[in-house]
Amino acid sequence: MRLIVMGNEKGGSGKSTTAMHLITALVRAGHSVGALDLDLRQKSLFRYLDNRQDYMRRHGIQLPMPRRLLLEASTLDSRAEAEAEEESRFAAALVELAGADYVVVDCPGSYSTYSRLAHARADTLITPMNDSLVDFDMLARLDPASGAIRGPSVYSEMVWKARQARAASGRRPMDWVVLRNRMTMLDARNKRRVASALDELARRIGFRLIPGFSERVVFRELFLSGLTLLDLREADPQAMSMSNIAARQEVRDLVRALELPAVSVAA
Repeated sequence: MRLIVMGNEKGGSGKSTTAMHLITALVRAGHSVGALDLDLRQKSLFRYLDNRQDYMRRHGIQLPMPRRLLLEASTLDSRAEAEAEEESRFAAALVELAGADYVVVDCPGSYSTYSRLAHARADTLITPMNDSLVDFDMLARLDPASGAIRGPSVYSEMVWKARQARAASGRRPMDWVVLRNRMTMLDARNKRRVASALDELARRIGFRLIPGFSERVVFRELFLSGLTLLDLREADPQAMSMSNIAARQEVRDLVRALELPAVSVAA
């Protein structure tokens, strides 16, 4: 089983959308997939899957689906006891999903015990970020005058500790990838500054940059139907626009860039 974690500590970066498209690609490639949604309030990934089930029911069709498990927050008063209970629940969920080839975990846009545990166990950590200096602040602190990197953020330090713990336990290294979402087509100054800062930070703290998704309305439109771009076929009017054809290619490029074992993406 390979654990793929969608994580950062900022909401609205495209974690759930990326998770949903990756799940669909993995199931379509013939793999068994489990899913955990650790955003216990919003449950964006599981809401996406609920919409997908409703779409299948209404249209009498079957679409690729993962096996999902629901985790709940501890209600114990003691912080230490609550964390211990959540650690036990998380470990039990991974045992229950152990028969899957891949487990995709969607983390909340804030720190939680479950999020920390997922990062510590991640074989592949995917950190989507909107293409802006505001989102870059989630990875590192920049000097406002010079634009130089002052140091890693609290989130990056958490990932660093997780990687150190994996190395100490003798497990294979975590593959940390950062993808830039909502990329604009314009060659703006902000876009160049983000690119330069990310290149430098990647060398300093050791992550890979991979292609993400451009700013396209279709990614938001598909949520209510529970569909992904990989579900659209030539008979679907949505699939035939040039923008959506390009968006489907972005999904395929992203999956290939992850370099996951035995995963190919059909054209």
